[in-house]
Amino acid sequence: MNVIGTVGLPGSGKGEAAAVAEAAGVPVVVMGDVIRAECRDRGLEPSEHHGRIAGRLREEEGDDAIAERTVPRVREAANDDESGAVLVDGLRSTVELARFREAFGDGFTLVAVHAPFQLRAERLGERGRDDSDADREALRERDAREIELGLDETLDRADVEIDNTGSLSAFRDRVREVLGVADEAADPESVDPDTGGGRP
Repeated sequence: MNVIGTVGLPGSGKGEAAAVAEAAGVPVVVMGDVIRAECRDRGLEPSEHHGRIAGRLREEEGDDAIAERTVPRVREAANDDESGAVLVDGLRSTVELARFREAFGDGFTLVAVHAPFQLRAERLGERGRDDSDADREALRERDAREIELGLDETLDRADVEIDNTGSLSAFRDRVREVLGVADEAADPESVDPDTGGGRP
């Protein structure tokens, strides 16, 4: 089984990488889906309670709770795919990374997607934001929350790095290279940055 996890700050291009994988027929497991499912199980609206429930899960089941709940989803996705390759979207902490390495051993590869703040802010603005000072402050706050969870250290432990400062086509080509899929795979439609993607 070839499991590829992605990590990156908001607007870096993780969602676009997932869209490239899906377009190439590689199953994608989104860690945030675990939290959204838990919100619904508790009768809560995911868009309003996502962060609180993520914190609650970690308090109740340990810091690796979301990764622990994601592992069976990854195995199920791999069983449905002849190639055995799966992309996991949304790693944050080193504890989550350790859980995936424990579960999948040498079959797990962590890919860091990098883009500077200014470029991420501009790209998110292109996807429906005003790119105003308030939006930039909101992005700084999102960055701070991610870093508080240990995302910076997780980025530092990546096996592969993708610099996402060039063209969209160049980024997609690099993602395909990392995934080991053909260059002629269909390009995806752009996705919404609020779900982790959009123009990378």
